[in-house]
Amino acid sequence: MKSVRIDFVSDIACPWCAIGLTALEQAVDQVSDRVSVEIHTQPFELNPQMPPGGRDVFEYLSEKYGNPISQVKINQERIYQRAAEIGFTFHPEGRKRVYNTFNGHRLLHWAGEEFDAAAQLRLKKALFHTYFTLAVSMDEPQHLLDAVARANLPVSRAQAVIESDEFSQAVRDIEQEYGQLGISSVPAVIFNQRHLISGAQAPEVFAQAILEYAD
Repeated sequence: MKSVRIDFVSDIACPWCAIGLTALEQAVDQVSDRVSVEIHTQPFELNPQMPPGGRDVFEYLSEKYGNPISQVKINQERIYQRAAEIGFTFHPEGRKRVYNTFNGHRLLHWAGEEFDAAAQLRLKKALFHTYFTLAVSMDEPQHLLDAVARANLPVSRAQAVIESDEFSQAVRDIEQEYGQLGISSVPAVIFNQRHLISGAQAPEVFAQAILEYAD
């Protein structure tokens, strides 16, 4: 059987990344009888300077993209609709605030380093659930630890990571590396470290890429 490594570069705070990962997993299921796929999640921060407490999502996106809040709300509704179509559930009222995600990325790096890609992927999905489905504060360590528990990873070790500076430099180095490669928007989906597809594509697009780029 052929195999392919996929590096999924994304931010926990990116709704299109949650949608894209859902579509990618559906694509993997479609070709599982022909290709063995291993997904590694890689860090990217959309809002690296976000202060503690976060910001109101509509005010922040309006300021960031220069759109009136009314247009931001329309855009968010379109995202929720696309998520529902692909099978990812957003909170009924949507997310209310945008948060810093650096601690989440440190935990993801920890999961990949001390466990494996499958554990890292479980945690990534659990953190997307925390951010978009539960729509709770990412500044509260307990919410991160709850995600760790849902991913069946050791909570006590995760708490030690959160309370320390572990993996901070490693995450920053990886973010810098992908920035130097020209990645400025996410999700960025890299196949066998050579072929890039940008954006939350349909499962069929990802499936075709897996078949095309598998070795």
